[in-house]
Amino acid sequence: MKTMEREQARTLRAEGRSMKEIARAVGCALSSVSHWTRDISLTPEQCAALRSRNPAINGQLVAAANASRARARRVAFQEEGRRLAHRGDRLHVAGCMLYRAEGSKSRNSVQFVNSDPEMVRYFVTFLRAHFAVPDEKLRLDCNLFADHIERQLSIEQFWLDTLGLPRSCLRKSTVNVYSKHSKKKRQNRLPYGTVRVCVHSTRVVQSIYGSIQEYGRFKQPKWLD
Repeated sequence: MKTMEREQARTLRAEGRSMKEIARAVGCALSSVSHWTRDISLTPEQCAALRSRNPAINGQLVAAANASRARARRVAFQEEGRRLAHRGDRLHVAGCMLYRAEGSKSRNSVQFVNSDPEMVRYFVTFLRAHFAVPDEKLRLDCNLFADHIERQLSIEQFWLDTLGLPRSCLRKSTVNVYSKHSKKKRQNRLPYGTVRVCVHSTRVVQSIYGSIQEYGRFKQPKWLD
């Protein structure tokens, strides 16, 4: 990280300078400046001054304000997760640790991938019990292999039955066909392929992140951004 440039950018932003002005002044990309100063809110007077100098800046100010509010919500959801971690509930501990090991670190959605039916069922139980996630919010998609093609429908139904979900929760499966260079001798060892469980919820995933950090006694700022 360019520490000196970052501190200079933050100082200039606190003084009310625009992102483009800061990028030119410190000699860094606009995206870097935006990332470094994302938590700095301008005063109404500073916003008015920027608009008076450049009316087109209004859209940038709105975008920056929206990003700041969204980040504040993520922070609040992580704090909620930290509080939940102090309850010492075994299902909650296990669910969070499963996600730490097998979950995608998306900012706004839960994405858990695995081939073990019992592990996936346990994780869905965790989502239902601690976040009251309804069935209609759960989405499944299967990742299958060439030797699964003839059993695709039955494999999809297996996962739905395992998790107690209706077919409306199922999205299009991915089938990995044999390479043109393959001799088609290798058989996949996962009888049901893998399944991804997805819940589009910033609150749920950020709460899980907060709990994971509290359980592990560490901080991971990039999960917010």
